Amino acid sequence: MAVQSEFMEVIDTTVIYFVRHAESNMGNPDDRTRELTIKGLEDRKLVTQFLNDKKIDIVLSSPYKRAIDTVKEFADLHKLEIELILNFRERKVSSEWIEDFHTFSRKQWQDFDYKLSDGESLREVQRRNIIALKQIIERHKEKNIVVGSHGTALSTIINYYDNSFQYDDFESIRTLMPWIVKFTFENSKCVEVRKYNIL
Repeated sequence: MAVQSEFMEVIDTTVIYFVRHAESNMGNPDDRTRELTIKGLEDRKLVTQFLNDKKIDIVLSSPYKRAIDTVKEFADLHKLEIELILNFRERKVSSEWIEDFHTFSRKQWQDFDYKLSDGESLREVQRRNIIALKQIIERHKEKNIVVGSHGTALSTIINYYDNSFQYDDFESIRTLMPWIVKFTFENSKCVEVRKYNIL
C-alpha cells in the first residue's frame, strides 16, 4: 500500500515471495517436465499453509512443471490463475547429464561467466531473472506476489541484491525444498530479503 511521509513522498511497497519448488523426481532428466515426488506433493502443503495469510494478489511461476505444481495447490485454493514467466525458468546446465554437479556449481559461483558449451552462465541466468523481476514490480506495484522458482535461479536473484550470498550459501540450501524467500521493494528498491525454512 502506498504511504505518505511528512515530505509528501509516496512509497509503493511491493512484496514478492519466491518459492523454490518441492522435492522433484531426479530420475526424470527432462528439466521442463520433471515432476514432484510423493514427498514433494505432500510438502507443497507447507507452502500453502505459509502463504494462506499473506494476502496474495498474484501467482506467477517458472514454466517448469515442478515449480508450477509447488504453488498450484495454493493458487487453486484461492482461485488465482498461475501466469507463466519464461525468464524465471531454471538455469540450463547442459544437454548432457552432469555427474559431478558440485564441482560444476562451484566453478560457476567462482566465475559467473563460466558455462558449458550449450549451457548458461550464472550471469546469464541472473540477468534474465532480474529483467523478469523488474518487469513484474513495474506491472504489479503495491501487490503481494508469489513466484514458483528454482534453487539456482533464486540464488542468483538473492546474489544480485546481496552479493555476500555465494557458493557456500547456495550449498547450504541445496536440500531445502521447498524454500521461500521474501523480497520487499519500496519504489522498486529492494529494502529487505528474508529467508524462510518451512520444512
